[in-house]
Amino acid sequence: MADAWTAREAITAAVDPGSFAEFVRTPHLRGSDGPLGWPGYDASAARAAAGTGESESVVCGTASVGGRQSVLVSFEFGFLGGSLGEHTGDLLEAAFTTARERRVPLVSLVATGGSRMQEGMRALTQLQRVARQSALLRAAGIPQIAVLRDPTTGGGWATLGAGADIVLALPGAQVGFAGSRVRPPGADPAAYTAEGQLAAGQIDALVRPDELHSTLADWLMLLSGPHAGGPAAPPGAPAGESGPALSGWDAVTLTRSAGRPRADAYLAAYFDGGVREIGGDRCGGTDPGMRCGFGLRQGRTVAYAAQCGTATRPAGYRTATRLVRLAESLGIAVLTLIDTPGAANDAEAEREGAGAAIAGLFAAMATARVPLTTLLVGEGGSGGALALAAPGNLWATPDSYFSVIAPEAAAAILKRSPDRVPETADQLRLRPRDLVDLGIARGVVSLFPAS
Repeated sequence: MADAWTAREAITAAVDPGSFAEFVRTPHLRGSDGPLGWPGYDASAARAAAGTGESESVVCGTASVGGRQSVLVSFEFGFLGGSLGEHTGDLLEAAFTTARERRVPLVSLVATGGSRMQEGMRALTQLQRVARQSALLRAAGIPQIAVLRDPTTGGGWATLGAGADIVLALPGAQVGFAGSRVRPPGADPAAYTAEGQLAAGQIDALVRPDELHSTLADWLMLLSGPHAGGPAAPPGAPAGESGPALSGWDAVTLTRSAGRPRADAYLAAYFDGGVREIGGDRCGGTDPGMRCGFGLRQGRTVAYAAQCGTATRPAGYRTATRLVRLAESLGIAVLTLIDTPGAANDAEAEREGAGAAIAGLFAAMATARVPLTTLLVGEGGSGGALALAAPGNLWATPDSYFSVIAPEAAAAILKRSPDRVPETADQLRLRPRDLVDLGIARGVVSLFPAS
């Protein structure tokens, strides 16, 4: 069930006890029923103030969360449906400015029905102010986290909500650009829920109300903690090839073994404790075969994008691109794990924009201004794998291979019979040691001792 918190109850649930300090409230005199002269507007605002104890639809201030200072913005839905008016825009701009000047994260606890009709276009243009402030905060390398409460609709969703770096939502919350009274007849109600938005890749995770504080504390620790240093160290230590003098086809067979360690095992062994993951490409898609998130390695935050052994979907590439761009804006080093037979090549993948999604990841990796490290932990299938590779900083495990194309596909293209696939694998020089000799990989490392 979604919460029914007031603005201050939401703050209490999110922050360290007793740490919230509200910004000084400035009196706001609308006069003559606002900029449009809307009959009864002043009276409605007065009733809202009397009923909620608030003078506007947002409460802003500073607080610590898990011991980390932050700026908090919390919406009061009881005040005219949490709507955004001109004075709301003033308060939000002040919150963003404070976060930027103090270089502390901004956390938004959103519950809004959208822009305030009684102020017309003067209210709607507040979305531009919020969008600009969000962009300035991102350019300054300061994280933004949004928590979507019930409801989060209209411009509040399309700016403070969807525009945040990390988007969390309370279970059961109504989330969507269109509010319940303006949707098309017969619209699927599930599409306008936190659960539906999670499935569509629009939010990162659901968070239970009783876990809000700990979840925010984890995210703030990861995103605003120590990031300084060079590239993330590749997992493991120097290792020779597994087994005696593997042939190319032996390497392929070993890599495709069901018992080989996968990304989950590498991530669990690499990071000091639990990790927090982002989810979805913000374009309507998710790919469970691409894990992206942040974790601590020897007290330092490292971002990761890891393929999990399946053909990577366009949504997976877009999610990885989002991860790299976010890490870049926050100055966090990135570790990528390659393990895919290649990019998904079914008709649906083409309709979902496979080419553009792969191109976007290539560009993000090529231009990233933070250190990148890649470990090849399994199959490296053509460009669908190379898109996730750090230029000039690729390492390989003994049970891996990287090839311009799968040996079976290479033999088919060359019009060779199936019995010549092993020979073709040898000619492709795809073994880990071959990759080092060719200058593609820097070395062969192993995280797990030989069995």
